[in-house]
Amino acid sequence: MATIPLPDHIAAERRFYLWMSVAVAAAVVVGFGRNIALGRVDALTLPIQVQFHALAFAGWILLYVVQNLLVERGSIALHRRLGWCGAALTAAMVPLGIVATVMCIERGAVPFFFPHNIFLVVNILGVLGFGGLAAAAIVMRRRPDWHRRLMLSAAIMLMAPAFGRLLPMAALGPLAPLALTASLLAYAGAGIFFDIITYRRVHRAWCVGTAAILAVQFATGPLAFSAPARALTAQLEPIAQVEGSRAH
Repeated sequence: MATIPLPDHIAAERRFYLWMSVAVAAAVVVGFGRNIALGRVDALTLPIQVQFHALAFAGWILLYVVQNLLVERGSIALHRRLGWCGAALTAAMVPLGIVATVMCIERGAVPFFFPHNIFLVVNILGVLGFGGLAAAAIVMRRRPDWHRRLMLSAAIMLMAPAFGRLLPMAALGPLAPLALTASLLAYAGAGIFFDIITYRRVHRAWCVGTAAILAVQFATGPLAFSAPARALTAQLEPIAQVEGSRAH
C-alpha cells in the first residue's frame, strides 16, 4: 500500500524540529563535556543523587532527539509509546533537579562565577519552568503544532546550565545574565523565524514558551536577593565557608 506523502510544510516542520533537537543536544554535550574535560568536576565522585540527576537530564535530552527522529521518519505509534517514558522521566527530573541544586550549595560545588543565592533560585525556577512547559506539551499532545513547540521550549529551558558552562560567565561580569538569556532566546528565535518563513505568522505556542523563558530569567534577580532566598542560601552553605566569612 502506497504511503501518502506529507504536505511540504509538515515535512519541513518535522525536519526543522529534528535539527533543533540535535542543536539542543550538541550545546548540552559541549557545555558539560568541556566542564569534565577541564577537570572542573569528577562525575564518579558526585553524590548518588547528583548522578541520578545527571543521568535523568542526559536521558531526557537523548530521548528528545530520538522522539523527533521518530516523528521525522513517520514512526508516530512508537513516538507515542515512548512519550509516556518521557513523561515519567520529566516528573522525576523536577525533584531531582531541586535536590541536586541544594546539594551543590551544601558541598560548595557551585561554579565560582555564581553567587549561591542566584544559583539556587535560577536552577529551581528553571527546572520548574521546564516541568511546566513539558507538562503543557504532554497535555497538548493531540495538537502536534502546540506539542512540538512547547516541548522545544521546555528543552531550551534545560539549556541554561549548559550555556552557563559554555559562555565566559566570569569575564562577562554583570552582562552574564543578559548573555545567557540571549543564548536561550536565540534558540526560541529560530523557531519563531521558521514559523514566519513557513507560515507567515508566529504560532501562539511561542508566546507561551518565550514568556516562560523570559519569566524565569527576569524573576531570578529579584527573588535571589530577597530576604527569604538569602536566608535559605545561608543555611545551605558549607559550614567551613560560613565560619570563614565570620572570621572576616
